[in-house]
Amino acid sequence: MNELSAVYLPELTAGRLLGSWRLDVPALLLVVVLGALYGWGVARVRGRGGSWPFARLAAFVMLGLGTIVVATMSGLAVYDHELFWPAAVQNVALDLLAPLGLALGDPLRLAVEALPEGGAGRVRRIMTGRLVRTLTFPLVSTVLVLATELTVYFTPYFATALRLGWLHELMYLHLLLAGCLFVLPVLTREEALPAWCTHPVRAALVFLDGIVDAVPGLVVMTHGTLIAGAWYLHHAPPWSSDVHHDQQLGGGAMLGIAELAALPFLLTILAQWARAERAQSAALDRRLDGELAPAAPESAGGPAPELVRPWWETEKSEVAERVRRQGHGAGQAEPYGDL
Repeated sequence: MNELSAVYLPELTAGRLLGSWRLDVPALLLVVVLGALYGWGVARVRGRGGSWPFARLAAFVMLGLGTIVVATMSGLAVYDHELFWPAAVQNVALDLLAPLGLALGDPLRLAVEALPEGGAGRVRRIMTGRLVRTLTFPLVSTVLVLATELTVYFTPYFATALRLGWLHELMYLHLLLAGCLFVLPVLTREEALPAWCTHPVRAALVFLDGIVDAVPGLVVMTHGTLIAGAWYLHHAPPWSSDVHHDQQLGGGAMLGIAELAALPFLLTILAQWARAERAQSAALDRRLDGELAPAAPESAGGPAPELVRPWWETEKSEVAERVRRQGHGAGQAEPYGDL
């Protein structure tokens, strides 16, 4: 044991967790490519005279790409082969936090606005294709995220990835893509979901997803059998706590991060819902103001102007039908006063 102790990393402290870094070339290439494409899209939109919110750019770079960098190259990556809980934090960050940051940047809408008409059309066709529609269908994508987490921890997947570097990188990408399948379509301003996925439905789905995302953390925290136990029992440094306690810490961290990510996700959906309701009400108010503007008489002493029937009596539409019903229900009171 004394001969092997030289290969152990120094005891993990808060300072070492924050100050220890290692280069992960595949992860760095992914971050550079995604950042370059997003930056190109923003520059192209602004170069055409359009605008792109700084908040979206900041969310994509800091929360999205930043989480990928921290998860794959910080102290978490340095110690993930010696302790379970840094690996658990890595995985849940790539599965939940990084997709949320990328989705808040709305790269799908940016691609449509930045690309030429033909390219934008291809992006929309891909988004509405059968395969993408199936994978991003809310209930399907939620099950895929849950299945990914459970597969990682309760099959030989994770233990094998600890031994094989290329599989470890593939696991990173797998977790990131699984998380994006649910978050990106829900938050984008493009029509990437079925018509029935209105904002109230999306809010309910996000609430349900927050509950589902808590399941892996609870299972890991309470699971009696060690996950990748042979690996961590063999590689546990002498300064670490009990391996069972280490796994409990990892499950608790997964649970906490899952609930932490669910709150801003739900608040974003509620904010989008409120903006959509305000925009719809303002549009309806403008239409009513235009349709119900009183017509001025041709002359003070001339004949009375011909009365024009209001639009809600002549138009065949859902809004007009609603106004007519409200008018009859109120005893022919002002039909648009309650809208």
